[in-house]
Amino acid sequence: MVVRLLVLVQDRMFADALATWLEAEQDVEVVAALHQGDPSPRLFRGSRADVMLLDGDLPDNAAFRLCEEISQHVAAPHVILLSDSPDPRRIVRAIRAGAVGWVRKNESLERLMHVIRASINGETCLPPGETGRVLRLLLSERDLEQDDNGQLLAALTPREQEVLVCLAEGTRRRDMAERLNMSPNTVRTHLQNLMAKLGAHSALEAVALTRSQVGDQLYQRAGV
Repeated sequence: MVVRLLVLVQDRMFADALATWLEAEQDVEVVAALHQGDPSPRLFRGSRADVMLLDGDLPDNAAFRLCEEISQHVAAPHVILLSDSPDPRRIVRAIRAGAVGWVRKNESLERLMHVIRASINGETCLPPGETGRVLRLLLSERDLEQDDNGQLLAALTPREQEVLVCLAEGTRRRDMAERLNMSPNTVRTHLQNLMAKLGAHSALEAVALTRSQVGDQLYQRAGV
């Protein structure tokens, strides 16, 4: 499978270099490599890219606004932010905006390709060592004592609850399909539905919710 990439970063030299490195990969096609001074991303939203590499350090938090705008569209690319900083607060904001990955600009190309390929499989990737802090921030931003949480969880179907439990246990999607005796496409559908019901922008947010005070109830409902 060839992954079609869209690149938007601040610096033209970085954009060109990144495109050159990525195109050396056999399973990558760079459909556009743009820098901040190029035309508005609205002009290339129809490029049919699978993944967008977006500079998380754009001035005035423009990356978060753009990420949120893009993620609202049907068949939008998976957005991965590139940044000089691993600040967990910014990572949480990116996840809220719909990003599926955060990679430091000084990371290796191997690491970047791992995140790109993982995003195609529906995974969320964070900088090593930051996952715990990001999850804690996600939890602290939710008022888990409100009755709404119980109502949201009660709205999940039994199969959606099983998928959510698998997420909490760190089960990969292909293993989840085998464990639950369903196709990968069906797993994807359940993931999309449960995230919509929970108000989560990513699987990571759904995992954070399952580790809340209502997590035990969810496990009991799922029978796991």
